[in-house]
Amino acid sequence: MQLADFKEVAANYKVIFFDAFGVLKNYEGLLPGIEHTFAWMRDNDKSFYVLTNDASRGPRELAESYYRQGFYGIPPDRIISSGMLAREYLDLKVHHGTVAYLGTENSAHYLETTGLKTLPISQVDLTDVADINALVMLDDEGFDWNTDLNKTVNLLRKRNIPVIVANTDETYPVSKNRIAIAIGAVAEMIETIVGKQFIRFGKPDAQLFMFAYERLENAAHVSKKDILMVGDTLFTDIIGGNKFGLDTALVLSGNTQPQDAEILIRSTGIIPTYICESVLIPE
Repeated sequence: MQLADFKEVAANYKVIFFDAFGVLKNYEGLLPGIEHTFAWMRDNDKSFYVLTNDASRGPRELAESYYRQGFYGIPPDRIISSGMLAREYLDLKVHHGTVAYLGTENSAHYLETTGLKTLPISQVDLTDVADINALVMLDDEGFDWNTDLNKTVNLLRKRNIPVIVANTDETYPVSKNRIAIAIGAVAEMIETIVGKQFIRFGKPDAQLFMFAYERLENAAHVSKKDILMVGDTLFTDIIGGNKFGLDTALVLSGNTQPQDAEILIRSTGIIPTYICESVLIPE
């Protein structure tokens, strides 16, 4: 397995799409030295967006999480979250009534901007659900996994409503050796129980890439050949970028460990254009 130098790779593209977790940060925080990468991109006129399946907070709150760590290189308008697609779907498809949700109050930011009434699943009264016209799964926190997941199942047995999964991730790392169950896995379980198909937004689906592509600066002068998608996971970042027609770079700073990368690529058939140790560029 041959590793490429990220700086040399990035020099060939006008725009970089970054995944967040495992690429720019990990369970300990921002990767030390990530500011040098963004300084190099700024000095070399490279545009960028952060494409994340994290729907736990809005872009402003996500940007502020970087600011609190002393890094100011990623403003809110450069963050594209799968929660933004959920909001767009509701704007287009659900015009009145109440949207129930699984997640935290911060994650509900995406729903509250639609003008619809929002209600956490914990406050849903199963004897009075006629006004609930959609359910959105945003985050794995903010609800009781026993009471509220059972309530979710029974709501979907009573109401034939669209269910939007705003984060398709099945797990996320909480330490070097441990992972936690994400809302995407919860959605798959409930989908099986109720026998209905949910609407999913986020990588690897093309909508998130298209959402970012439509927002490019100087879009008329940027083709897909000018964009590099950088991620740490074959099954979301890399296959999603490949399917959208982008060159892709797998980094070994997150979910895909160096000792596993080659066998995973061979066994899955998901082939990145490049493999890099990380996105760090020395000062």
